[in-house]
Amino acid sequence: MWFYQGTRNEELHVNSAECRYPCVMQKGEHPYACEVCNRTFTQKSSLITHQRIHSGERPYTCEVCNKAFNQQSSLITHRRIHSGERPYTCDVCNKAFSRRSSLITHQCLHSGERLYTCDVCNKAFSQHCNLITHGHIHSGERPYTCNVCNKAFSRRSNLLTHQRIHSGECPYTCDVCNKAFSDKSSLIRHRHIHSGERPYSCDVCNKAFIDKSNLIRHQHIHSVECPPTCDV
Repeated sequence: MWFYQGTRNEELHVNSAECRYPCVMQKGEHPYACEVCNRTFTQKSSLITHQRIHSGERPYTCEVCNKAFNQQSSLITHRRIHSGERPYTCDVCNKAFSRRSSLITHQCLHSGERLYTCDVCNKAFSQHCNLITHGHIHSGERPYTCNVCNKAFSRRSNLLTHQRIHSGECPYTCDVCNKAFSDKSSLIRHRHIHSGERPYSCDVCNKAFIDKSNLIRHQHIHSVECPPTCDV
């Protein structure tokens, strides 16, 4: 039998014959290693959960849609899609979220905090996923490919919008004239026709346009140099 002096003067007696591993773990110690990728963990339960990444095991299944997960916590979070539960609320604007991580990301909008910085151009982002997408600009990587025409995109959202060209899907509908569009930005531009709004103004002559592309074409009028004239 050995003796351990606790941090609160607690005394713990352990029978060494019954204990396969030391009960006192040193700070920073990771005694459980994955035999596939050698990643180490402080708890055996964390190792078991991690190993499901390699094995593909998903023992936790949603009883509503049968989607399976490798962690019970992921199943609990997923169930909120069906229940509509949003237990995490922003204390500034009261917007509610089903995930704590989504709340933390949202709160950066109020604080202006941008935790993720590009190591190439120093542009900062509030979300890590946005930093990864931004990195494709520098690398030229286009990891999202259309399975119909093989056109590649740096953003998954751009791929999804592109695929509607092939499917003919137009999920965005004008509530005034019922005209449908494949992407949200096209619907927003179309609404300016009904509202009369012209949000894009020329900084030279103040002429306003419904569409940004029309403004860009117009600005060429000002940028073209006038031909030299003879003063004789």
